[in-house]
Amino acid sequence: MNTKEIHISDYSYELADERIAKFPLAERDHSKLLLYNKGVVGEDVFYNLPNYLPEGALMVMNNTKVIQARLHFRKSTGALIEVFLLEPAQPADYEQMFQQTHRCSWLCLVGNQKKWKEGSLTRELEIKNEKFQISATRQGEQGTSQLIEFEWNNANINFADILDVMGELPIPPYLNRETQESDKMTYQTVYSKIKGSVAAPTAGLHFTERVLSAIDAHGIEREEVTLHVGAGTFRPVKSETIGEHPMHTEYIAVHRHTIERLLAHNAEAIAVGTTSVRTLESLYYMGLKVLANPDITEYELHVNQWEPYQGDGSICDSEAFTGEPSPCVSLQALLDWMVRHELTVLHSSTQIIIAPGYDYHIVKMLITNFHQPQSTLLLLVSAFVHGDWHKIYDYALAHDFRFLSYGDSSLLIP
Repeated sequence: MNTKEIHISDYSYELADERIAKFPLAERDHSKLLLYNKGVVGEDVFYNLPNYLPEGALMVMNNTKVIQARLHFRKSTGALIEVFLLEPAQPADYEQMFQQTHRCSWLCLVGNQKKWKEGSLTRELEIKNEKFQISATRQGEQGTSQLIEFEWNNANINFADILDVMGELPIPPYLNRETQESDKMTYQTVYSKIKGSVAAPTAGLHFTERVLSAIDAHGIEREEVTLHVGAGTFRPVKSETIGEHPMHTEYIAVHRHTIERLLAHNAEAIAVGTTSVRTLESLYYMGLKVLANPDITEYELHVNQWEPYQGDGSICDSEAFTGEPSPCVSLQALLDWMVRHELTVLHSSTQIIIAPGYDYHIVKMLITNFHQPQSTLLLLVSAFVHGDWHKIYDYALAHDFRFLSYGDSSLLIP
């Protein structure tokens, strides 16, 4: 099929507001678990998830941590300006960014922008019993974003400290409510570690230490990757066909030992969430890039939106391949490249869009929540279950499942 010609209207369903979970359950692992196994649909409770996973398998989870990305400034006129952090600009590295102690810049969205025509925004803060001032200054536009420079006059305070005090956690817009103090805990996975996301990898919100221990006891290995979820995850598909929808870029970090474990498991994995899917499947295409060009740079490993699709600039269209290399061959090439370059962690980015017509290479099982109608995430699910998404969503709607970020979960086995 021609993926670019898919009409997003074909991936719609009726989602009433009352079906959207506005808050999580009191106990994360008591969410419902829809079970889809080769066309057969049933249900259980999430804490029983390990019973349905094959012993000895490899589970991959996204350990990104949501930052308090909404910053509010008030002008002398009284106008409230919201600055929403999207991605770091200077320095561009997330870890370095949060350690900055004087100045940094981000690509941002600005709310109530018409009220901020010129000058800098300022705000007084007190952190660690020290008072100081932070300013925000616009440096120009980059696409639909604004480049904002932040500067503060206290070298004892880093930017991570500032976000912890000044920032607000950006819960999804479709919750239609203010962020509450409880969201600071419930909108993070229990295994979140690496700061950088502006939205949670929500499939992981159901896991508890009890479930993780049961997974370990079941003989299932666990590995973590990092994909910093961008605001683009909520971007609606406004074009009639998918080919006209610009997919957002997200940044990933994968340790060398994770690729070694994937190879030890025949390049097969259980993915927790669509972000883990995007990371794992992107690794396959990064490996193909290395096979086609052994001297490629880390920056050039970026996976473009349409590269995976034959006839759309796919790497496999290259004369370097007579047939599509296996996942093991591709991952081994990527691992060897990392060894040659003495890299223990691969830092790159992906713009991959996964939709019907896509052939999965590494992900064999998927744990995921229930996604919005006409979203790229629903397209990803449809591609995974070979177009059988209606059966899954019809069952969930008919059996009182809770939808979206704080909603229930599913285990999909195509």
